[in-house]
Amino acid sequence: MPAHFLKLSALCTLISLTAVGCTTSNTVPKNNKAPQQVVDVHAVTAQGVGAKIGTVTFQDSPQGLSISSHLTQLPSGFHGFHIHEKGSCEPALKDGKMGAALAAGGHFNPAHATGHGTPNDGHMGDLPVLNVDSDGNANTTVIAPRLKLADIQSLAVMVHAGGDNYSDHPKPLGGGGERIACGVIK
Repeated sequence: MPAHFLKLSALCTLISLTAVGCTTSNTVPKNNKAPQQVVDVHAVTAQGVGAKIGTVTFQDSPQGLSISSHLTQLPSGFHGFHIHEKGSCEPALKDGKMGAALAAGGHFNPAHATGHGTPNDGHMGDLPVLNVDSDGNANTTVIAPRLKLADIQSLAVMVHAGGDNYSDHPKPLGGGGERIACGVIK
């Protein structure tokens, strides 16, 4: 092989390695989609965190935070669905009684809103209800218009036993009741 060909080959290799070494990595994939975060969700009881029942995927969109659920083994119907203020799904004491995922604290409420509300008002962690089909699956996407992925880091996503009427009446916090599934957003 001629010497000039080897020098040219070596030069091309050096240039391509330098170009690769100098490129910067950015969190937006080449397909221009916003970064996403997948969170494992587990069944929760007053005794602790149970089996994984699926995932929830969070991704910024022009409309707000897109939240896609892929959950199984839930009771059919509508369920309260919220972001909670602490990144824990462990049980904790409340009024002298252990409760499922109470270590997650209350609804995410950095603006100190005075009451529970819709995803457009009230607590920042108030999300649209989660609809679970007759087979116990929730494969749906909802939008939280006031949230971004950066806002919810180190918090928890929660599914409640009951529905959510977006009010504090007749029951507090939309009437969702007990916490039945939880995931920590890391």
